[in-house]
Amino acid sequence: MKTKKLGHSDVEVSAVGLGLMGMSPIYNQVNDEESTRTIERALELGVTLLDTADVYGNGHNEELLGKALKGKREKAIIATKFGLGPNFQGINGHPAYVKESIDRSLQRLNIDYLDLYYQHRVDPDVPIEETIGAMADLVTAGKVRAIGLSEATPAEIRRAHATHPISALQSEYSLWSREVEADILPTVHELGISFIAYSPLSRGFLSGELRKFEDLEETDGRRRLPRFQPENFSKNIELVDQVREMAMEKNCTPSQLALAWTMAKGALPIPGTKRVSYLEENIAALDVELSLKDLERIEAVMPRGSAFGNRL
Repeated sequence: MKTKKLGHSDVEVSAVGLGLMGMSPIYNQVNDEESTRTIERALELGVTLLDTADVYGNGHNEELLGKALKGKREKAIIATKFGLGPNFQGINGHPAYVKESIDRSLQRLNIDYLDLYYQHRVDPDVPIEETIGAMADLVTAGKVRAIGLSEATPAEIRRAHATHPISALQSEYSLWSREVEADILPTVHELGISFIAYSPLSRGFLSGELRKFEDLEETDGRRRLPRFQPENFSKNIELVDQVREMAMEKNCTPSQLALAWTMAKGALPIPGTKRVSYLEENIAALDVELSLKDLERIEAVMPRGSAFGNRL
C-alpha cells in the first residue's frame, strides 16, 4: 500500500482511504455485520485512513467503527468530525462545544486519542481562530494528533492555518464536482495541506452501476439530490458511458478510472462503501496509470461543469 503524510504532521496514511458514512442509515438500509467485515478487510489490505463523523447516524457510525477496531487500534488512522448538529442540522464551532464533542467521540470510538479531527463545517458565527484554538488545545492535551477542516473557503483555511497548522482539508472532489480546482486546491498546495476528496465517485454515479432513477431504493437519500433526478439522470448517464468506454480500453472499471484521475490530480480519495467487493475494486485503482494523453482525453469527455444538476 502506498502511503502519504498528512500536511506537516507525523500522521502517515494509506494513499486511498475508506469513507464510512454509508455504513449508517443515510442513503439506504445498512448491515453492521457486513460493514464490520469491510472495515476488517480494509485493514488487511493496508487501508489505514478510516473516515467517520459524529453526525453519521447520530453516533452510530463512530460506535460501529469502535467495535470493529477492538484490538486493532494500532492498525488504523481514525479521522472523525464535529460541528454539525443531529441529522445534519445546525453548525456549532464554539470552543466549549469542541471540547465536549471530542470526549463524546472518543467514548463512542472507545479510544484514547484521534489521529485526525476535522471541523465538519465552519461556523459563520464563531471566529475560526477561536474554534481552531480549542482544537489546538486538544492536540496539547494528547487527545488529537492532527487538525483538519472540511468544506472551508481559502480565507478560512488561511486564518485557521495561521492559528495552528492544518494538516488536511476535506471537500467533495470528483470528475463531476470540480469546484475546488479554482481556488481551494491552489491554497492547500501553497500551504502544504493534504487534500482529502470525499465522494470521489459522485455518490456511486461514476461507478456506472446505476442506470436509471428507479434503480434507487425508495428509502435511498440520493433520490433527493439534483443530479439523480430523472430529468438529469439520463443526461448524466451519457457522460458516465463515455468514462466506461475509456475504462474498458484501460482494462479497468469506471470507478477505478475515476479514482485514478482523482489521485493523478494530487488528491487522496476516501471512497465510501459497505461492501468488500467494492472496497477491493476501489483499492485496485492504485494500479491504474493515466498518461498525460489519458488525462487530456478525460478532460475533453468530462470537463469542469459538465454534470447536469447541482451536487447538492
